[in-house]
Amino acid sequence: MAAPSEGGSRGSCRISSYKGLLNLCPTFAGMVRSKIVGYVAFTFIGYFTIGLALAILPVFIDQDLGYGTMVAGLVISTQYVTTFFFRAYGGGVVDKRGPKPAVVQSMIGFTISGVLLFIASLFHHHPALSLVAILCTRLVTGFGEGLLGASPINWAILAVGEEETARAISFNGIASYGALAVGATCGAILQRHFGLGIVGLLILFAGLLGLVLARRKTALRAKSAKERQPFLTVLKQVTPYGITLAMGGLGFGAISTFITLYYRYLHWDGAVLGLSLFSALFIIGRLIFGPSINRHGGLKTAIVCLVVETAGLFVLWQAGNPWMALAGAGLTGLGFSLIFPALGVEAVRLVPASNKGAALGGYGLFIDLSLGVTGPLIGFVASSFGMRYIYAFAMIVVMAGLGVAVGLSRKLAPSV
Repeated sequence: MAAPSEGGSRGSCRISSYKGLLNLCPTFAGMVRSKIVGYVAFTFIGYFTIGLALAILPVFIDQDLGYGTMVAGLVISTQYVTTFFFRAYGGGVVDKRGPKPAVVQSMIGFTISGVLLFIASLFHHHPALSLVAILCTRLVTGFGEGLLGASPINWAILAVGEEETARAISFNGIASYGALAVGATCGAILQRHFGLGIVGLLILFAGLLGLVLARRKTALRAKSAKERQPFLTVLKQVTPYGITLAMGGLGFGAISTFITLYYRYLHWDGAVLGLSLFSALFIIGRLIFGPSINRHGGLKTAIVCLVVETAGLFVLWQAGNPWMALAGAGLTGLGFSLIFPALGVEAVRLVPASNKGAALGGYGLFIDLSLGVTGPLIGFVASSFGMRYIYAFAMIVVMAGLGVAVGLSRKLAPSV
């Protein structure tokens, strides 16, 4: 893209590039941001439904149904396994038919998951039946998340241009983790006062709202003269960045899935507050430091973020009181904030426009893989070494991801 040129009197918008237009016309830049928000709102709706169940199901399975920590981790993780398998399908739908059909299908999945969770609440006194219904809920939720994945991001990029890829990915992440924080808090409050059934009904209505809004929005499709590459070819290209993302994502998975059980084990209150602070600092990190991706490069930004995330997990591991643990969770969220968009921008640059959906879908597979193995892996660590060591283990994995990122940076340094 050509560099922007400025001209004319003060306040003039006579420029020769899209980027210049954004820099010189704050009103236009605000319109672009608003347009992106209009698409990533679907991400907020989807992850709000996920967050509603996230904070309550591990405890419900462990304590109310009596199946223990390991089973709770396995059942929660089935969502991410299903998401993993449907990422490729979702990316194909985006590249062939556009993002709208993928978003519509995802909202249908979330709607059905709400129905299933409500059914699970009805079988509260029949643990086996309730567990089966919850398992089905997680599988359908994984389908919805897999189809949602990169769809709103691609929809936004098609609407505002590829120059806004980093911004679209960042806003999408703010929507997802913000929704998880809001959903987790709402879910915990509703379950405490009204029971699991009301949470299922709220998920049902949220899914229906997203479905109605998606069907009303204009469909867009990418136009590219280049032939689409096979998904496995695209996946191979984004794999180095995906592996780094997967290792960094284990810190988030350990907090989102096990922080309620961790606090309960230590007889602390405020686990939902820890998850909320994680998400809040995640959002703040993206809002304040998001421009650093374009300014310093994706890999350099990711390396700094992985260092901060490692430090946060260390504080959480060493925490002697809930306030110190809260600080560790927040620091981890700040560190994790830019890892996905920083590495994602580098990954998407490797493929033509006709494969952007597949690239983001393939790249997203690795966070699903990370979250999918987090439940049983952290559950194994807790069972074998004690609950106190789960965040030490997560810290070691994130440090390994830091090593991969440094290796990628050194490998690409001569060509920069």
